[in-house]
Amino acid sequence: MTDHPKLWNEIVSSLPGAHFLQAREWADVKQSVGWTREEITWTEGEDEVSGAAQLLIRSMRLLRVGPRVSLGYIPRGPMIDWNNEAQRIRVLKTLETKARQRGLIFIKIDPDVTLDIGKNATSNSSGSFPGIQLVNELNERGWKYSPEQIQFKNTMLLDLSGSEEEWLARMKQKTRYNLRLAIKNEVKVRKARLEDLPMLYHMYAETADRDGFIIRPEAYYLEVWTTFVNAGLAEGLIAEFEGTILAGLIFFYLGSRAWYVYGMSTNKFREKMPNYLLQWEAMRSAREKGCLVYDLWGAPDTLDASDPMFGVYRFKEGLGAELVRTIGAWDYPVRPLLYFMYHRIIPGLLFVTRWIRRKQIKQEVVV
Repeated sequence: MTDHPKLWNEIVSSLPGAHFLQAREWADVKQSVGWTREEITWTEGEDEVSGAAQLLIRSMRLLRVGPRVSLGYIPRGPMIDWNNEAQRIRVLKTLETKARQRGLIFIKIDPDVTLDIGKNATSNSSGSFPGIQLVNELNERGWKYSPEQIQFKNTMLLDLSGSEEEWLARMKQKTRYNLRLAIKNEVKVRKARLEDLPMLYHMYAETADRDGFIIRPEAYYLEVWTTFVNAGLAEGLIAEFEGTILAGLIFFYLGSRAWYVYGMSTNKFREKMPNYLLQWEAMRSAREKGCLVYDLWGAPDTLDASDPMFGVYRFKEGLGAELVRTIGAWDYPVRPLLYFMYHRIIPGLLFVTRWIRRKQIKQEVVV
């Protein structure tokens, strides 16, 4: 364990599956809302770090009364070579032991491990992806596919190799047309300043209200965005037309990958296609920072027009991104009765919380 965030982030950046949710800055943000962290590393040979995990631990009272209980979560980790069977077993044993020693209800992992690739693939693929063997081993060891999938299980990945002409060639024809239309319409994209972040949040609230999803309060996002921007691990972009702000996005970057996580827009001048130019400039900026892959963060489980994420999927597919399915989040229950109670009680509490937040979001929307 290292007390210096840059040293930890250097370790993370060097490992397979390096992810911004394993950066020290993410743990710093989560500490402000009640989590504690433990940094775990695995070494090979001459103390060479071959794997790492940032374990977040949360203590709570399930029914707001009685003794406190704790749970553990490793967002988008551990980061190891999941093709290495000996390392897989060693890492899982370590996590199971830590969960028991700490008396956790359960420990959750959701490593970035591929189950299959491509829109015609299925979760029953018989290919050689590491996720297939890992799922079998997790089941054998008593892990359970989690009913609480915190992060997106599936995503869309954009290859940033090649020339910009090659990027355009990988896009759908309509996407290229809309991108050129945005440029022709004189939409401009600029880098967001720290003082722009509150405005981006209120545009995000407008987007959430319009599209029907729930977001956290403003203070949380401002802390996340400010922390990562100041650390040089995130960047915001804003699309404007004749001084009017139309849309924005915030992407994160660490090691060789960038992640598009937050997108926001208004209803103004939508016909000028600002979101296409925003993504183009994000791709260009990400590659300038040394990124080889642009993760568009989220894809539906079923490629069906009835899925609420299908429109988002088509937009990302149009940019040339490829669908990647991962194994999702898995739990190792240490205290089965409390684990059962947790997954009966928490959904009800979340329903109430989300109902309250939906009403609050409407009050935060920029008119």
